[in-house]
Amino acid sequence: MIIGRRSLNHESNHHEEVGNVSNLTDHNLIDLRNAIASGKVKAADMVAACLSRIEGLDQELHAFEQTFPERAAERAAQVDAGILVGPLAGVPIAVKDNLCTTFGRTTCSSRMLEQYRSPFNATVVEKLEAAGAIIVGKTVLDEYAMGSSTENAAFGSARNPWDTSRVPGGSSGGSAVAVSARITPAALGSDTGGSIRQPAAFCGVVGLKPTYSRVSRYGLVAYGSSLDQIGPITRTVEDAALLLQVISGADANDSTCSDADVPGYTASVNTPIEGARIGIAKQYMSDANDPAVNAAIDNAVKVFEQQGATIVEVDLPHTEYGVPTYYIVATAEASSNLARYDGVHYGHRTDQPDDLIDLYARSRAEGFGEEVKRRIMLGTYVLSSGYYDAYYNTALKVRRLIKNDFDAAFQHCDAILCPPTPAPAFRFGEHTDDPLAMYLADIYTVTANLAGIPGITVPGGLTEADGKTLPIGIQLLGAHFQEEKLLRLARMFERATDFHANQPSL
Repeated sequence: MIIGRRSLNHESNHHEEVGNVSNLTDHNLIDLRNAIASGKVKAADMVAACLSRIEGLDQELHAFEQTFPERAAERAAQVDAGILVGPLAGVPIAVKDNLCTTFGRTTCSSRMLEQYRSPFNATVVEKLEAAGAIIVGKTVLDEYAMGSSTENAAFGSARNPWDTSRVPGGSSGGSAVAVSARITPAALGSDTGGSIRQPAAFCGVVGLKPTYSRVSRYGLVAYGSSLDQIGPITRTVEDAALLLQVISGADANDSTCSDADVPGYTASVNTPIEGARIGIAKQYMSDANDPAVNAAIDNAVKVFEQQGATIVEVDLPHTEYGVPTYYIVATAEASSNLARYDGVHYGHRTDQPDDLIDLYARSRAEGFGEEVKRRIMLGTYVLSSGYYDAYYNTALKVRRLIKNDFDAAFQHCDAILCPPTPAPAFRFGEHTDDPLAMYLADIYTVTANLAGIPGITVPGGLTEADGKTLPIGIQLLGAHFQEEKLLRLARMFERATDFHANQPSL
């Protein structure tokens, strides 16, 4: 059963007056930015409220790997003095702890990098700070972004604020929790196979994976280099548009980053798309989905039709091969990328090794968790002599077929509507002993990464499970570099439903 806070016909601009310091963390990014810019709110008060929220909630939720109270206070003082300005001036933001920062550590929630301090900032961190944002902390993730539940975090899992017995999703679980629990108005995550969109759905917030190359990956600790992409997690579509506009654009430090012009996402996000065509693929509407998930999609279809959209059927025949293809390509790239952690250059180094081989073996065995080891071994196997053509080369061919499916579908529609997940958030330990079941939960997200296309998850309703209320998300997928269109469609849905106004009771 879908439970909505507002009626389907409710039209909401959802901008609120900001002024009460005690509830500052309840407000959205744009509202806070405007209040700080107008002088109605001090950046120092905003940062203090955010840090107080972390102190009060994070022992239970564990969204943050580390926080930077002194540095955040210093930057807030610069904003209040008019020294630090920009489109995000004074707004607290959290970043996933696989993004390099010169301040604090960059751990990837792994013992391998427990004490690692980066000598440089990721490009997205530089862009956030240039825009005046205040990075208050770095968030928990599945180790090296390998996971769908944040259960693989070496220093403790994040907890879903809607029901702390359930996972927040992964691998950007900490970022989604920080936004959902009203700790920060926005956060950055990374998405290799759904790691922004899936936790956003599980936690009832907005998560956007941009087109591959839209946002620089420089300073993102690599998992699958041809799949990884950084993107925003926010409470509203408008906030996602603003954050995407800030972090997008060319970067000389990333040769794979596109130099295409960045559209005015914030200027167009509230403009409805006349005659929009929304595609529905039969491959996504499985009876194996939780009934609440399919009900959310059926409800979304009605909302879009009420907004004047036309629903068309599209075919994505290679969807069933998405998960095996992804877990060959991603693990092969992980095997290569993680070879650098050898106990010699940086990272964890074992004590008193017997010889060089023992140094390598023990350092890696001690530094990596079980899931990371599993993926390294699988990736090494599919790249090995005698198996390369049978597995990796075949997976690349199927990847092309999946991309061709999307290219053909977007000839007939502006976006594809589908679930981000087959079910709402699952309980801790539910899939721990069955990695395959965990992998299969990614079926509706991995194909977008394989094809390099953008996708956005927005709140689509609520359901009841074991006496708890849990959020359900809907997902829109678009053609390459069509984030502007996706944001406008997502905003159409958000204005008509206001599901994003629902929040967990903490």
